Amino acid sequence: MDAVSAPDAEGRPRRTTRRFPLFTRDTARPEGGGRAAPGDAPAPARQWPILAVLSAVGLGLLLVALDAFRFGTVLIGAALLAGAVMRWMLPDVGMLAVRSRFTDMVTYGVLGLAIVLLALMAQPNPWLVIPFLDDTLHFTVR
Repeated sequence: MDAVSAPDAEGRPRRTTRRFPLFTRDTARPEGGGRAAPGDAPAPARQWPILAVLSAVGLGLLLVALDAFRFGTVLIGAALLAGAVMRWMLPDVGMLAVRSRFTDMVTYGVLGLAIVLLALMAQPNPWLVIPFLDDTLHFTVR
């Protein structure tokens, strides 16, 4: 017996195959992409994870604009790392969920870690010195 799906526009059941469609007509909601608070809560409360990350990033950008470069960029990286932790620990994170849980965690984590490390190594007077990077820079740029 052939597999059938929901009826088409005329009400006839369609035959389905295991092949992917030639054209994608819709997308699935990412896992964890539901509301982070009950549906009767106001909109900001339903999306508090993304608002927390964006608020911290905005504060970090403000600090950078006010000439506190290192503190601001560390805050931006820490906000992304916090987003990765929230994506890992919370079942529903609203709009913070973009792709699968694994992809979101890796993306937020790698970008957050890179921003924090670069902020700590920024010149002048870096807070973190990695000797082999200085040698690499010496041979490539100087």
